[in-house]
Amino acid sequence: MTEVKNQFQLYLTETRKVSANTLQSYLRDIDQFFEYLRVRDIHPLHATSDRIEKFIKTMESTGLSKSTISRMMATLRCFYRFATIEGLSDANPTGGIQTAKSEKKLPQILTAKEIELLLAQPDITDLKGCRDKAMLELLYATGIRVSELIDLNIDDINLQLSVVYCRGGKSERIIPIYDEARDAIADYLKRVRNAVILDYGETALFTNMNGSRLTRQGFWKIVKTYTQSANIKKDITPHTLRHSFATHLLENGAQLKDIKEMLGHSDISSTQVYAKVVKERYKNVYTNCHPKAKRA
Repeated sequence: MTEVKNQFQLYLTETRKVSANTLQSYLRDIDQFFEYLRVRDIHPLHATSDRIEKFIKTMESTGLSKSTISRMMATLRCFYRFATIEGLSDANPTGGIQTAKSEKKLPQILTAKEIELLLAQPDITDLKGCRDKAMLELLYATGIRVSELIDLNIDDINLQLSVVYCRGGKSERIIPIYDEARDAIADYLKRVRNAVILDYGETALFTNMNGSRLTRQGFWKIVKTYTQSANIKKDITPHTLRHSFATHLLENGAQLKDIKEMLGHSDISSTQVYAKVVKERYKNVYTNCHPKAKRA
C-alpha cells in the first residue's frame, strides 16, 4: 500500500500539480481509506465498487458532513483514475457510485466599507503594522491565494510597473496593483524588511518579525486580529479577501474571463460563483429596499 500511495502522491504533485493544501487533503483521505481496507485485508487496487460504497456508508454513519463525504469521494475517483492511467488497475470501480451532493454555499465577502475599515487597522508607524498593511493591501489588490502571498519572493514584485508576478499554481500570472498597495509595499521594503531579516540571502518578500518567511498560520492570526479590532462580525478568513476582490471587480464591470485569469482559475466554472454572489446581493438589495418589494 505504501508504494501505491507514494506513486499517487507523485502523480498529484508532478502531473496534477495540486497545491500543498489539496495534496494534504488527498493524502489524509487516502490514508483513511487504506486503513479501512487494511483491517479487512483488501489491497486498494483490488477494491470493488461494492466495497467502496460500503466504505462511504461507514463514513456517513459517523456523522460526517455531505461536503466531507463528497470530498472523500472525489479523492477516491482521482486515485482510481490515476490507477487506470498508470496501468495499475484495469477498471475504475468508482465509475457508477453516486453520493449525495453537498449544498454549495456562496463565499463570504466583505463590503467596500468593511474592506476600507479592515485595511485601516494596522498601525503603520509600527514595524509590524507597516508589514501587515502591505500584506493586506496586496492581498486585496490582487486576489492571490494566501499560499501564493507567503510564497512571494522579493523579485516577484515590480514597483516601477506596479505589478506582482504570481508563480503559484500551473501558470504564471502578472497582476496589476493599485497605487495605495504599491506605496504600502514600498514603505514596508524601505522601513521594515531589511530591519528584521537576519540572513541577507533570504528571498521571501514577507517575513515574520524574526526574519523568516511568514507562515499561513501566522497570516491567519493577523487577519483574525484586525477583524476583531475593526469590529467586523463576519467570519473572515484570509480567503475572504480573495472572494471580495473578485466580487468587487465583477460589480464594477470587469469581465468574468479577465477575473478568471487574475485569480488563476483553470476553468471558468470556478469563477462563475462570483456572478451568483453578485446576483444574490442585488436580489437582497431589491427585496430590502424597493418600496413594493419590502416585506411586512
